Amino acid sequence: MKLDKGVLVPGLGTFAVVHEQINGTEEVYVVRRPVFQLDMDTSCLRELVFPTVMMPGDIEIMPLDYWWLSQTNSLPPDVVRGCVEETILLYSFQLRDRQRPAFAFENIGILSCQDNVLCMQFHCSCIAGLESQDTWVALLLTVSSNLGTSRCWSMPREGQRNWKRV
Repeated sequence: MKLDKGVLVPGLGTFAVVHEQINGTEEVYVVRRPVFQLDMDTSCLRELVFPTVMMPGDIEIMPLDYWWLSQTNSLPPDVVRGCVEETILLYSFQLRDRQRPAFAFENIGILSCQDNVLCMQFHCSCIAGLESQDTWVALLLTVSSNLGTSRCWSMPREGQRNWKRV
């Protein structure tokens, strides 16, 4: 993902990089961190809670590039598209049927559901790769944006006030 750009994975959601300004006691930090905005069929998300993520309006959202993905393996783009669509459909059906599998994204993170909380947990290496100057600030911001149950980030439940229940 490039800066100020996002990638829409149809049927699942949007991955993007946001700039965030934090006022410290002695200096101001501007960090880049990853976010994920869920965009699944609500019938699959019954009884689940997930964080509401606001994407800044200046982020250019592009659809997932199946041609680019096909260059990483020997499959044609239409086969890659079919595999992605079928995988998302299977994941959606599993959530709808109250199964709670984790959905891993290589080098990015894991979309998991624990205690009926669906959240994207980004790998530290993904966050650090986006922010080389103030890595710890970006790590803390990313963790604090996913406040929820103790299983999600070891934070209290009162962090759920900005979450949506379906």
